[in-house]
Order: sequence, then structure tokens, then C-alpha cells
Amino acid sequence: MSSQHTAEAIHARLKHPVLDADGHWIEFEPAAMEYLHKVGGDKIVERYKKVANQFGNKKWAQTPAAERRERRMLQPGWWGVPTKNTRDRATAMLPKLLHERMGELGFDFSAIYPTSGALFAPFLRDEEIRRAACRAFNLYTADQFAGLGDRLAPAAVVPMYSPQEALEELEFAVKQLGFKVVMLGSLPRRPVAAVAKSNPEASRYAVWHDVLGLDSEFNYDPVWAKCIELGVSPAFHSASSGIGLRTSISNFVYNHIGHFGQAGEAVCKALFIGGVTRRFPKLKFTFLEGGVGWACGLYSDLIGHWKKRNADALEDTNPANLNREMLVDYIQRYGSKAFVSVLDQLEPGVGLLMERPEQLDDFAACGIKKASDIRDLFVPHFYFGCEADDPVNSWAFKNKVNPYGARLNAVFGSDIGHFDVPNMTDVLPEAYEGVEDGVLNEEDFRDFVFGNPVRLWTGMNPNFFKGTAVESQVQKFLKETNGSASA
Repeated sequence: MSSQHTAEAIHARLKHPVLDADGHWIEFEPAAMEYLHKVGGDKIVERYKKVANQFGNKKWAQTPAAERRERRMLQPGWWGVPTKNTRDRATAMLPKLLHERMGELGFDFSAIYPTSGALFAPFLRDEEIRRAACRAFNLYTADQFAGLGDRLAPAAVVPMYSPQEALEELEFAVKQLGFKVVMLGSLPRRPVAAVAKSNPEASRYAVWHDVLGLDSEFNYDPVWAKCIELGVSPAFHSASSGIGLRTSISNFVYNHIGHFGQAGEAVCKALFIGGVTRRFPKLKFTFLEGGVGWACGLYSDLIGHWKKRNADALEDTNPANLNREMLVDYIQRYGSKAFVSVLDQLEPGVGLLMERPEQLDDFAACGIKKASDIRDLFVPHFYFGCEADDPVNSWAFKNKVNPYGARLNAVFGSDIGHFDVPNMTDVLPEAYEGVEDGVLNEEDFRDFVFGNPVRLWTGMNPNFFKGTAVESQVQKFLKETNGSASA
């Protein structure tokens, strides 16, 4: 920590609250198992334990090194939560202690996400176990955070292997348990149908990852509509470690760097190109713990690609527009002898990669008419969880760098409870270093830790902060700024 100020001192000098959009608590799984037993009975508990043992480093550590290499077993994480600072460890495990320490940490309100069983429950491939585990962990979480809603909003976990299971858990979590924050599973692994038919044994390895908004197995529009109806922002906290090139069998850091961002980009890009933000103009999505750098790049790339790949621009590459006679003349005059000798083999399309696709306009679902439409369909709908020590956070606020003067919606995420936060009281000072170093101004910082989280949550649910410790300050802010995307 290079800041000269404590969290409490920084908070005292601010003219606004600090809202943490992504803290973590560490569930005590033996207690959670009692809830799973109530939901599913002995058989579900035993099946869950058997499946859960396939996650993490237990199985990896018990497998000989030669076999790990032969099977290309992913090096998982280890020592993932703080231990030396015992008080912080207890704080992550005990919501009442976290609630008591909020002032010491410099936070006024926090959304709290799971760490162990509940974080993985939406991704279990056995439907019966997955749905039971999500239900049990939501019941457990609701009980653990009961009475602490003035400063803490825990996240419910929602499975997304099918719209139906998502709809049922959303209804239960929000209407019956009172959750205001929800974490939806994304990138569910699905078997490649052709392989499953021809070689069932190999189908566990031949999988694809569903990005929900494009080429999905299902139509997830009913889920997005339900989120609007219930007033909750779909938040994603998915991992991509173990996918693509993040598959080292010996190095966790190699697999870990950038994996949250890659997972977020895959789904964000699909939601945008798939037209979800066009069809649901009130919807706001949150992508957590991956920072905002990938989002700034994606936003710019979408604009760049549309300019070159929209239906009109593609006329520049339409084979029908090629003057073949002129090309042949140039080849005869300037081509090498080897080229001219086989000129009779020149194909009509001159070596095109493929014929005309079924859908010429990749942006058709978005209804883009001009490049600035991308800003209007991207910026208001997507929010990006950024950790305090990430120096790239400032990119979100660089409206002279981001096309069309955009300020992307970076939201402060403390990540307390995890290995990268060995001391919880250092988080706010680390975030404020951006101001002290001159890469953020006070307005940027206000949007980062207050304005953007307010717009995220109240944009979906105007009563999100009702009864909280920051209700009056939120109301004043919204009145002064009219809830605008950039105050």
C-alpha cells in the first residue's frame, strides 16, 4: 500500500459513500451441507460430495505427476484465501463480523459473492445435484445474512444450463428469500452432439461452452425478461481457466491471469452481437473480477469491425464487384512467369475463403445503423467489476480515448476474502491511489465507487437501496444527476 492514508481517513474526506460491488465471503461447507440435506436428502449429499471432489486440487494432488501429464490435468489453484491475518479470515467467514467492520474498511455497502461450494454449484453438470445445491446454498446464504441488509447484499446463485431451471431459482431466490443480487452461471459445458452420437466415451472431452446470447442451445430471452420483472441485474463471475490456452498442467498463475476477463468478454460479446441489449433496453449486466481493460478493447473492436463488416461496407469485398478483366491484365503485365503460366486456373472468386454465408450481416440482430449506435447499445447496459489494485481501471474513464466519448461503467470490487487481499483495510487506499497518482480525478473516483454502482442497481430496481445505510445519499445523488449515465 503506497497511499499515506488509512481507509477510514480516506472515507472521511470523501463527499460520497463507498459501495463495494464485489466482495466475497467464505462459506462454511459443513453448515451448508445441512441445508443440502434438507433439500435433497442423504443421496443428494453423497452424490454432491462425490462430484465436488472432482473440483479443485484434491484430485490433482492425489494423481501421480506422470499421469497428470498424460491426461493433461489442469494445475488448479491452491492456498486461495488469506490465513495469516486471522481476523480478516474470520471476517470473511462471519457476515456479522464483516457488518461490524464496514466502517473500518471504509465501505458503506457491499454486494457479497460466494467463494467455495456456492460458487461452483451453478456449474455442476448433473442437473439434479446442481439444482439442489443452488437451492441449498441460497437458503444457507439467506440465513447467514439475515438482519444485515442495511450494509450487505449477498448474491444468490442461479444455474443456467436451461432457461427453466434459471427461471425457477430466480423466482425462489428473489420472491421468497428476498435476494437483490444474483449470480448467473455462464459458459455451461455442453457435449458436441456429433461426437456424443458417434463416440459416447469421448463426449466428455468434446465439449463447447455456451455463451448464452449467440448460437446457444436455448433461447435465454425469458431469463432476461424475468430479471427485468424481478429488478435484478444478471451478474456473471465465471472462470475460463482450463479453457483454450489457459491449460497449463504445472502453473496456476499462467492459467489464472486474465481468465475472468476472457470469460466476461465471451458472454458480453455474445449478448451484444446477439441483440440482447437491443431487445431488452432496460437490462444491465455485470461482469465481475475481470477488470475493464478487456471491455474497453471489446467496445473499440466492435466499432472497428462494424465499420468494415457492416452490410454496406462488405461491398468492398463482394466478389461480384471484382473487375476480372482488369485483374488479368495487371497479372499479365506485372505477374511472375510462374503466375502467368497458370493464369487459366484463376478462379472466379480469386481464391475466396468461402461462398456467401447464410447471414451476411453479423450485426443484424443489433440493428446497427451507424457506428455510434454501438456506444448506445453497449455502454449503458454493461458494468465491469474492477479490483482496487488494477492500474487499468482508469481506462474506463478516458472519454478522449474511448470512441465517441464513452466512459465505460467500471465498478469497484474489493474482492475481500480472496488471496489477493491479504489485508482488508488496504483495499480502499489502493483504489484511491489512482486519484493520488493523477490517473483518476475525484469525479472519476466517485463514479467508480459510488455513481456507477448506484446506476447499476437502481437502474434495475429503483428501491434497491431502500432501508439501507446509504438510502438518503443515493436519493440525493439520483436527484442531482437525474440518474444519468455520466454525472
